[in-house]
Amino acid sequence: QLQASGGGLVQPGGSLRLSCVASGFTLDYYAIGWFRQAPGKEREWVSCISSSLGNTDYADSVKGRFAISRDNAKNTVYLQMNSLKIEDTAVYYCAADQRCGSRPSKYDYWGQGTLVTVSS
Repeated sequence: QLQASGGGLVQPGGSLRLSCVASGFTLDYYAIGWFRQAPGKEREWVSCISSSLGNTDYADSVKGRFAISRDNAKNTVYLQMNSLKIEDTAVYYCAADQRCGSRPSKYDYWGQGTLVTVSS
């Protein structure tokens, strides 16, 4: 089971850090992806971190502003979001799979989502 948390209301230009905690299994062996879904839109891939080497990848829309990291000792993956924009508003989900990928259907395990609202 994955649990995403850390969402909230933030002003444009602000920062938030999302957490994805695993229970019942060890995150070490999984790639973790972050996705987001805004109202009326399809689920969109945001970022991913691989299991072994910790390689990271980002959607162009968040590159340079978001940073994904993992702390295997805490069984947690983080998504640090800086310079937030209104268009970053969405429900953010974390998901686990053997390898990174941008297609939601590829991922076997999903968290319940945490709402990020960027508004002045």
